[in-house]
Amino acid sequence: MGKQSQYDIVVIGAGHAGCEAALASSRLGLATLVVTMSLDTIGQMSCNPAIGGIAKGHLVKEIDALGGEMAKAIDETGIQFRTLNSSKGPSVRGTRAQADRTLYRQRMRRALEGAENLDVVEGVVEKLLVNDGSRIRGVELSTGRTFGARAVIVTTGTFLNGLMHIGSKNLPGGRADDKPSIALSDSLRELGLNMGRLKTGTCPRLDSRTIDYSRLERQDGDNEIKSFSFSTTYIKRKQVPCHITYTNEATHGIIRDNLDRSPLFSGKIKGIGPRYCPSIEDKVVKFPHRARHQVFLEPEGYDTDWVYPNGLSTSLPEDVQIKFLRTIEGLDKVEIFRPGYAVEYDFVFPTQLRSTLETKLIEGLFLAGQINGTSGYEEAAAQGIIAGINAACKVKGRPPFILDRTEAYIGVLIDDLVTKGTEEPYRMFTSRAEYRLILREDNADLRLTEKGFNVVGLVDESTYNDFLEKKRLMERELRWLGGTKLRPTDETLKDMQRLRLGELKKSLTLKELLRRPGVDIGSVYGLAKRDFLLPEDIASSIETDVKSEGYIKRQTEEARRFRRMEGLKIPEGLVYEEVPGLSTEIKQKLRQMRPLSIGQASRISGVTPAALSMLMVHLRKVGAL
Repeated sequence: MGKQSQYDIVVIGAGHAGCEAALASSRLGLATLVVTMSLDTIGQMSCNPAIGGIAKGHLVKEIDALGGEMAKAIDETGIQFRTLNSSKGPSVRGTRAQADRTLYRQRMRRALEGAENLDVVEGVVEKLLVNDGSRIRGVELSTGRTFGARAVIVTTGTFLNGLMHIGSKNLPGGRADDKPSIALSDSLRELGLNMGRLKTGTCPRLDSRTIDYSRLERQDGDNEIKSFSFSTTYIKRKQVPCHITYTNEATHGIIRDNLDRSPLFSGKIKGIGPRYCPSIEDKVVKFPHRARHQVFLEPEGYDTDWVYPNGLSTSLPEDVQIKFLRTIEGLDKVEIFRPGYAVEYDFVFPTQLRSTLETKLIEGLFLAGQINGTSGYEEAAAQGIIAGINAACKVKGRPPFILDRTEAYIGVLIDDLVTKGTEEPYRMFTSRAEYRLILREDNADLRLTEKGFNVVGLVDESTYNDFLEKKRLMERELRWLGGTKLRPTDETLKDMQRLRLGELKKSLTLKELLRRPGVDIGSVYGLAKRDFLLPEDIASSIETDVKSEGYIKRQTEEARRFRRMEGLKIPEGLVYEEVPGLSTEIKQKLRQMRPLSIGQASRISGVTPAALSMLMVHLRKVGAL
């Protein structure tokens, strides 16, 4: 149990958002309490046993650069690592790793239980306690016990008023074998927060012993493993294969014949589901022209027979699930450990939050994760670390920590939520980031480690010194490439012909040569007779920076213009009724959203360029700009 009754910060929930939030605040020296329904489900992977992916890998590496835990945890517990989109440009590549579900959960629990300034208590929070209806002062558990707090972070995932569906059956719960949190949902409503209803789903869990892998396509991980954490030196652990199979017309026929038994199509499920991760019944209905859908069979760990069939999320009855599964190649004798199910849950419309993830209505109350309408472990963890940092800033009286869209995918994620909101589970994509060429996975440390060390204080000195050494090395090599000229001597021309690097009609720098299509950094070093001793990650970053220099300069200038707009601050207490020329609708939106800057106001749906001009004229007139 909690060792005291008063804490600086209380975190409700110990999923991916809760873990990052609690570790951030406790590492910043604040007395932190985590309240979780079960100690055994700290860091639980409720859906697929994997971390990362396209754009999601960016978030994990940014969390790491700021001093978070997720990247280190997956590096220590991953059982298959792959780089997705490896044949495409560096801005859209993504690192993904299968995890041993049990080892990952145990790793996160150890992190929390071993942290200083951090207590963990098993219990159910039923009520948020406030002073005068506007300032958080603590939480009340179902047992009646209360804990005082100067800030509270709610990270309840899918548990708020959670309802699980399997065919015609529905059971209260936010996850298999876990009860929902109903009273806390009511408490949030009573505080005046507007809430909606979302739906997500998960796949059946298969018995590996009943799968015929000899008939399936094997998918191994990368030979050269790329870690998530910038502080991980190497990963040397047994890697396990996944396998690929496909649905077929027989599968789809069974699903179509039983749509009347699907809670998704019978009207029992009211919540809006994830557009980009639909259930198999959704796929069959919405894409009738597709003869098959890919299924990835992902092992859940080293010492388990549980297999996750990624791509087969469903809430059909269990008998239908086993029937359609057995039409799939390699699964004709499959048995299931647990059927797939859908879960509906309450969420808070995120436009009611500040960019710090503090609610505008209740001072000191922060929300992070699926409660804000997002989906995915990575999106949750990213919000968790920002909420933890800002709750700590709030308690310490420090300026808030906000990342904008030019600095990080985390900035894109949070800005999208608080300015645009969401009516369906929000998932991060590279296409959401306007400045994705300068927001790559490989340079997350270069973008954020300085902030993690000097501004936030979560990055330790040893990690920071390693970062500085990497930065110095990159700067030195870039200077050498830009300052070393190659002249068209006979020897050089012969070497270029041997390396198939094209012609050289005049002197040019090594950097200019590296910009040529088909020329890689190793060949350039060989041509210059310089030993190529750069670590692979540094060499890759240098090559990307050189080859994309023109595009990067253009995007950097666009980012500079964006920051200028963000720098035009709007006073928090501005009375929009006093701004001449604004329509009633726009005044209402600005009053509701309370944007921090002209830039943020410009991203609110319906706020026109003309309205922004009138707003800026008024701000200059009153001396605010």
